[in-house]
Order: sequence, then C-alpha cells, then structure tokens
Amino acid sequence: MAFPEDVLADEEEIVLHLRPHWKAAVAPVLILALTLTGLVLGWVKLPGTEAGRIGLLLVAAIMLYYAVRYGVLPLLEWHATRYVLTTERILFQRGLLTRERRDLPLNRINDHALTQSLLDRLLGSGTLTVDSIGEQSVVLAGAPAAELVQSTLYELIELAPAEEAEEEEVG
Repeated sequence: MAFPEDVLADEEEIVLHLRPHWKAAVAPVLILALTLTGLVLGWVKLPGTEAGRIGLLLVAAIMLYYAVRYGVLPLLEWHATRYVLTTERILFQRGLLTRERRDLPLNRINDHALTQSLLDRLLGSGTLTVDSIGEQSVVLAGAPAAELVQSTLYELIELAPAEEAEEEEVG
C-alpha cells in the first residue's frame, strides 16, 4: 500500500517508506496457529454428545477471543503502522479505526539514537529514537534495516541546511 501523496508538500519526495520489522508479526501468527490447534483438539477430543457440543462451543468462544485479541488485532496494527522518511520530514503513522500521524521536520532534529538487542542485530532491525527541538520525539520501534534508516536520516539532515543556504545565495 503506497503512502498517500496528498500529505506531502509540493517538492517533497519519499526517501524511505517502511513498516515495523516482520518479527513483530511472528508472535500473533503463532497465537493464531495455537488457537486453531486448540479448536481442532477440542473438536476431536470432545464427545459428540450435547455436553460435548456445549464444551466445544465454550472452547471455540475462548479460542476466538484469544485469536482476535492477541492474533488478529496486533497483525492489523502492525500492518497499519508506517514510518516514512521524506526529503523534508519524518512521518509516523499508526492506527486502525483512529489514525495518529506525527510529523517531525528534519531541520528541527537535534539527536537520533539507535538501540539494538542481539536479536535486533541478527535481524537487522532496531529502535530509532529521534529527538527534536521543543522536546518532541518520535520512536520508530522495530524499524527494519535500522542502520540504513539511521544513516539515511543523517544524510537527509545534513543535506537540508545546505540546500537552504544555496537558495539564500542565489536570491
């Protein structure tokens, strides 16, 4: 799914368009598989009597709750989360029914830090914390190719003031 172009400024271009690393989807998928397994076991093991059918309905209701709460909803949240680096800002967007979007202009960023666990280093992901003037920050949790994102962000920050200085000299 492409990021909506209507939120971009006239000459702004998308440099990186990411969603959280796929490792965030592993636990919800495993939970979905376990709930399906529990439902199948209940269907196979419970007797075909009326009490067995009631028991199966109870097992199905419990498995459905866990599948939706801990499987489907986290997968949808993962799918709806976007990290976008443009030539002018960082956009962080998440939300299913209600959407939250935070914009952080590149010219206001004064610090960015990358945190990686051992698993993050093996998978190439990490958490990038970007601080700006005015005590605003954006946390890109589980960013894929985190080192590339950090170096690209650094390059964009370094290029932004140089372009403004050239425009002032010409004008």
